[in-house]
Amino acid sequence: MGQKLENAKNLYLEGIRDGNYKEAVYKYTGDRYTQHSTGVKDGQEGFIEFFGDFVKRCPKRDIQIIRGWEDGNKVFLQAYQNINEGEAEWITTDFFDYDENDKIVEHWDVISAYVPKTPSGHTSIDGATEITDLDKTEENKKLVENLIKDALMSGGDPSKLGQYISTETYIQHNKDVADGFQHFYDLANAPNPPLRYEEIVLLVGKGNFVSTLCKARWKDDKIDQEYAQVDIFRIEKGKVVEHWDNVEPVPDNPVNGGKF
Repeated sequence: MGQKLENAKNLYLEGIRDGNYKEAVYKYTGDRYTQHSTGVKDGQEGFIEFFGDFVKRCPKRDIQIIRGWEDGNKVFLQAYQNINEGEAEWITTDFFDYDENDKIVEHWDVISAYVPKTPSGHTSIDGATEITDLDKTEENKKLVENLIKDALMSGGDPSKLGQYISTETYIQHNKDVADGFQHFYDLANAPNPPLRYEEIVLLVGKGNFVSTLCKARWKDDKIDQEYAQVDIFRIEKGKVVEHWDNVEPVPDNPVNGGKF
């Protein structure tokens, strides 16, 4: 495990799970700590203020790191949180940036409720975790970038999805969509789909896994809302074969510089 990935995991587990938030934020963050998490102010003091209250409100914290990888100066983590013995269950997806000493200097996250059973009987987090195909990292990152830009972004053509997603195997962990290419193809190609991606903000990959943070917008007759959208893709033989996602509304009045 690289030092950057280890520092991110330790900030989570030592700082939040174990309640040592002051010691952890001083140990694992750098001269600045620019924060994009909803409700958390910039800097080490902002982290201490938020998690000091969080630890008091949530004395029982089962936090597990499900997936994580390091890509250059960035790290991605997917974590499961069970708060106060099942009072709340959350999936957190985090991106971290680092200084020259491998200390964290910037953080983005998207948090949503854990789903215990999707339409095809999966959960928000089960499925493959092993990182393979290390020699294909850049190739797989480009595949995902092209998938979003060509087929999912405003102005894109979702009929091109078959160029990027396997038509034979597509395991889906979205809470509303069943397994299989055709289910997602039909949803994306429906007339006037309400969800459109607008910008890729971060793209972090290692081997057969690639994660993205995107600006997205849901717009229909009732809702016009900007969202922070995280997607995790697993790739085999040049096609996406498994997908997890996490989504959170962008707040109107952030306490920091904003979600992105």
